[in-house]
Amino acid sequence: MKRARVSARRCVATLVVPLLSALALSAGPARAQGLHITSPDGRRHLTAVPLQTPIAFDGLLDDEVWQRALPASGFVQAEPHEGQPGTEATDVRVAFDRDALYIAAYCHDAEPDRLVVNDIHKDFAPEEQDVFQVLLDTFADRRNGFVFSTNPVGGKADTQIANEGREVNPNWDAVWTVKARVVADGWSAEIRIPFKTLRFRPGAGLAWGINFARRIRRKNEVDYWAAVPRAYTIYRASAGGTLDGLPDVSQGRNLRVKPFVLGGTVRATGGSGFDREAKAGVDVKYGLTPGLTLDVTANPDFAQAEADEQQVNLTQFSLFYPEKREFFLENSGIFYFGDIPRNVRVTTRFRPPEEETLLFFSRRIGLSAAGDPIPISAGARVTGRAAGLGIGALTIQTRASGGRPGDNYTVLRARRNLFANSDIGAIFLSRQAASAVPDYNRVAGLDANLRFFRWLSVNSFLARSQTAGYSTGQWAAKSSVGWEDDFVHLQYAFLSVGDNFRDDIGFIKRTGIRKHYVDFGVRPRPAGLRAHGIRELHPHGRVGYYTDQSNVMVARNDHLGQTFYFENGALVEAGVQPRYERLVTPFRIRPDVTIPAGGYRWTEYFVMLETDHSRAVSGSAKITTGGVWSGTQRVVQVSLLLRPSYRFKLEVGLQRDEIDLRTPHASFATNLVTARASYSFSTRMFLDALLQYNTDLNQFNANVRFNLIHRPLSDLFIVYNEQQSTDLHVAAGRGLTVKYSHMLAF
Repeated sequence: MKRARVSARRCVATLVVPLLSALALSAGPARAQGLHITSPDGRRHLTAVPLQTPIAFDGLLDDEVWQRALPASGFVQAEPHEGQPGTEATDVRVAFDRDALYIAAYCHDAEPDRLVVNDIHKDFAPEEQDVFQVLLDTFADRRNGFVFSTNPVGGKADTQIANEGREVNPNWDAVWTVKARVVADGWSAEIRIPFKTLRFRPGAGLAWGINFARRIRRKNEVDYWAAVPRAYTIYRASAGGTLDGLPDVSQGRNLRVKPFVLGGTVRATGGSGFDREAKAGVDVKYGLTPGLTLDVTANPDFAQAEADEQQVNLTQFSLFYPEKREFFLENSGIFYFGDIPRNVRVTTRFRPPEEETLLFFSRRIGLSAAGDPIPISAGARVTGRAAGLGIGALTIQTRASGGRPGDNYTVLRARRNLFANSDIGAIFLSRQAASAVPDYNRVAGLDANLRFFRWLSVNSFLARSQTAGYSTGQWAAKSSVGWEDDFVHLQYAFLSVGDNFRDDIGFIKRTGIRKHYVDFGVRPRPAGLRAHGIRELHPHGRVGYYTDQSNVMVARNDHLGQTFYFENGALVEAGVQPRYERLVTPFRIRPDVTIPAGGYRWTEYFVMLETDHSRAVSGSAKITTGGVWSGTQRVVQVSLLLRPSYRFKLEVGLQRDEIDLRTPHASFATNLVTARASYSFSTRMFLDALLQYNTDLNQFNANVRFNLIHRPLSDLFIVYNEQQSTDLHVAAGRGLTVKYSHMLAF
């Protein structure tokens, strides 16, 4: 009986959808904007239609299929007035042929001359310009997916998300094309996404999760087709609608072979001559099943990866630097295990990384503690879905370097979805040295991420490490409970890391501690402040209380702040940060200054400003003053961003730290100057430069990269690096590398 009802619904949909499409077209844009269709589960619903003739693919939506397809319309605001209709109409249609999915977006705008376009660089930031986005949840699991973004001049950004945005990978790259253009009453775009680009279960009656988002930047407005609470973004896959009508298509053999050749010359700092280098390698990608992908790399090289941006470190702990190497980035979300990131709604220039406990941190593979490359012989990875599980398996073999033998790194990860939006999982990590003496480190863990009542989340993990030379293992565990809706956010977390817990493939900031963490805040939007340009207030606080395993306090990091969010996207924040640190051993804050062991208590005060970054000229500033260790600090951070056109961007930043210590009696100042420039000749050719000068290191560094995408996923890189000491008697380190890759698809 149930099957009969479902079949009847499909028959009705088959008859009704074309009729509604015709009515919508005859009614015109205004009537179409108000048309809503929902599926039996209450979600917004859209049906893809087949192409009968090829489309021109020119960004003009005058093809026959776009006149025939029913539009997804009736977008609603998340910002600034949640739940209200979008101030400008948006119509989206979806079609397909045997090879690809086609998406046509018509973004109506009464003032097209005021569209904001700031960037066409590969993987541009969508927050600071007019943009259209589509989320494809191809397994309809309401958790994971792919997001494709474009702007009125056809810029491209693609992102892979996992667990509804808890893990976001903007470095995922796909083969897809887009054409966009500004028209008399807005702008339009046509997007073509080959089915081979995506992973999905083939079969008749295919249905995907889908959502569309539009940002109207001059109004700082965000609209969604399927409503998303303003606390979240399009990455909230569980809020998406349903796309059906898709064909039973095949992804083919789905085999890609990408060989590369590299040549260059390099001279180390202080060296007397240049050494030539030549190298070749290959990357292979193969679809084992529609849901599982095998990646193999032989003799990889990451010379094209952007240099790290330097940071000033006044703490006794290692700094967190993000992964930038392509092989480790794709499908990286499946391996994520550890801290659950806070839902940061607005990104600021001077927000420090918050990672503290990550069991898998890929920068530990093939990079020394100083960031120097360790040669990798080969690696393989399997990621995707099978038997109802999210699966990740990775193995990498490094060669002997720097006097130590090579290592094998292995990571196994599995995750199973539970209920509507929860999951449980397990992970195993191993580092095994190729030496006669036992030298290994192994970690095994379990985790659970549960969500209830839309706003409530409970996250926990338990892990145990085993290391050569230790007779017993060591434990690490964390559990947190949080509530976040549009008005209030509240979280409590408890973390315990054993004295000898060790994870050679992870980022563990502190060991031998127990941490209690509280994060709280509210987000009122008083109507009286809107007249003064203030959209939202955010009084908030965070408390981090650390003890050793005997419950004796070793540190406390608190934060109390008030943020003002303005209608144009600017913000101002002021706050106070009481601190306490107990040093068991002396700490060297710089080569010639050592802070003695003991307890230190101080309070920092700060004020931070972010202007409207959608403008041609914008800036950021943060001033911190108060105590630090046994003395005082004065830290000034400023950044100026210039964007005279969507092709060129220049950002110049300065950080100056002035430190006066009583014990030991020492005073010093550090200046860090950073300049980042980018020029986009087109959406396929870019020139990027990162220049840094650090007075603490008495060193100037330059990283200049030219990138030509000569065909999809095929690149020509020309990279120049220079490291110059302020001592002009020392020869500068210099290197020039040319890398060519060519992707072959079968």
